[in-house]
Amino acid sequence: MVSCFSHTERDYDLIKYEHKKHSMSVGIYFATTTGKTEDIAERLHELLSSAESPKDLADLSDLNEFSSLDGIICGIPTWNTGADSERSGTAWDSLLNDIGSQDLNGIKVAIFGLGDSSTYTENFCDAMEELHSYFVKAGATMVGYVKRSDYTFDDSKSVIGDSFCGLPLDEDSESNMTDNRLLTWSNQLKIEMKGIL
Repeated sequence: MVSCFSHTERDYDLIKYEHKKHSMSVGIYFATTTGKTEDIAERLHELLSSAESPKDLADLSDLNEFSSLDGIICGIPTWNTGADSERSGTAWDSLLNDIGSQDLNGIKVAIFGLGDSSTYTENFCDAMEELHSYFVKAGATMVGYVKRSDYTFDDSKSVIGDSFCGLPLDEDSESNMTDNRLLTWSNQLKIEMKGIL
């Protein structure tokens, strides 16, 4: 008997894509120079175990996988202190324009950043804002904002109104506060990404 239904390879790809879309997945991505941002991504994943395992941006072959997710959590350090562009000094810098040209409408995005609020107090976690702006260009729904009043610093490009546009972390001067900040933020994301985390 011959089946009246036949599936091409493309059909199976579409079925897999649709299944992934409906399984409500959240990806965690990071770029790092010293390994600190990767460590934070792993620690955050322990608190958000339903998210996918963290991926190093340097190993990412295609940004199109962003559009197959329901939520994205990004980790970015600030190395190019005081710079107006390419502030992270990592793989994020070369992908900013590509991110901005994606169609991420309806996808929730949260950012955590690493910086030094003591030594670089006038540019604390500046790279978060740059990444944030390109996800906004892509139409993403930004979540995970944190009150600036919980931090001691002079200035940051990542402050929008009364809040940081993500979670700033200081593993150099305030590492003793990181665990509590991660726990509080993970609980915040479970609310702001309810249904996908």
